[in-house]
Amino acid sequence: MITMASSTKEAVRPATTYAEATEAEKHAVLRKVTGSSFLGNFIEWFDYASYSYLATVIAMVFFPAEDHAVAVMSTFGVFALSFLVRPIGAIFWGNMGDKKGRKWALSVSILLMSGATFLIGCLPGYAVIGVGAPLLLLLLRMVQSFSAAGEYAGAATFIAEYAPHNHRGFYCSMVPASTATGLLVGSLLATFMFSVWGADSAFVVDWGWRIPFWLALPLGYITHYIRTHLEDSPVYAQMQERMKEMGEKVEHPIRTLFTKHLKVLLISFGACVLNAVGFYAVLTYLPNYLETTLNYPPSDASTITTIVLVVYIAFIFLSGRISDKVGRKKMLIGACVGFIVFTVPAFMLLGTMNFWVILLVELLMCLLLTINDGTLASYLTETFPTDVRYSGFALSFNLANAIFGGSASFISFWLIDLTGNAIAPAWYMVAIAVVAFIAMCMTHDHSGKKLDDVK
Repeated sequence: MITMASSTKEAVRPATTYAEATEAEKHAVLRKVTGSSFLGNFIEWFDYASYSYLATVIAMVFFPAEDHAVAVMSTFGVFALSFLVRPIGAIFWGNMGDKKGRKWALSVSILLMSGATFLIGCLPGYAVIGVGAPLLLLLLRMVQSFSAAGEYAGAATFIAEYAPHNHRGFYCSMVPASTATGLLVGSLLATFMFSVWGADSAFVVDWGWRIPFWLALPLGYITHYIRTHLEDSPVYAQMQERMKEMGEKVEHPIRTLFTKHLKVLLISFGACVLNAVGFYAVLTYLPNYLETTLNYPPSDASTITTIVLVVYIAFIFLSGRISDKVGRKKMLIGACVGFIVFTVPAFMLLGTMNFWVILLVELLMCLLLTINDGTLASYLTETFPTDVRYSGFALSFNLANAIFGGSASFISFWLIDLTGNAIAPAWYMVAIAVVAFIAMCMTHDHSGKKLDDVK
């Protein structure tokens, strides 16, 4: 039951359920839901941004090698390997989120995720404990990835089930916006440290890189506190009430997902692959591509990334709002076409080494990505019924990220090394966009539907 204080002095009693609450009270609850979802997702992606943007520093700490490119590839190799546990985490958190509730899964997962992130910042380097350093780094990143597997899907599901059905796209865009904000803050921090002390300074190598990981612990506790003082979504509560009246309960969400919604799950997976590759390629791989492959100045690459992320956040909200008007399917197909047409020319233009050309190219790629990213969360929440919504979203999204997202940077570097062609990663992204386009042509659009009506 939801207990809310009335916003007026004249009220004689508080509302006992969300349905009985006033519009002002509902809006207050929605603010807390979106706020906690924003903060939880921010923590996850602030860490991933810090790991990626500080990859050259982390490589020196954990993977000393004569060839710095090999050390950087090893750093991204750990990044990719940690993603392999994401489907396992998605099954666990999705299953628990559908069985025990969205609130329970989100409240517990944030503690595990922030705790593992904090401990990464406490790890001694290779110079202190040798091979144990990279092994512990991999272990903690796996714990972190396992717990983070339920964060994005859970946060989006929680918001979607509270949000007005005709503004679901806008409210759900809060989740990818928090992702971009985490990347932005990570980029700003990296830019600041590189500009003030230099990427190979003693301060940055010994202590500076640890700061973003230490911040996860207090932020995680704040998020946990907010979530424990919220109730489960009205859509989920209504489903539970109906099942209770019928003498039923949610017992095996994952089994139900595979036996009754397998086709939808496969299509959703296909829709997610472009987001998985595009997100990491555009927002985390490109800065390293500019520095490592094109030998572009790190400070200029970080500055461009920061500018792009600021614009990206604004585009995300705009994309979510537009999707409420035109529908999710049209938006996602449009993004696929854009990546198919413009990715290869964009990579060619990066080779000009001109600051303004590179900035414009990254802004174009950013716009295409936001059309996808600002729409995908609301699309996935509308694709699955309430009893398997968390599981379906988490598994399709995390499986795509485990196979294609976490490996995007590693595969991109490998393709360049294999072919000797600096734009080889562009063709890889085009192929992924074709797969996503086919999947989106097969899907049904449930934009604007009440989530109770999705079967």
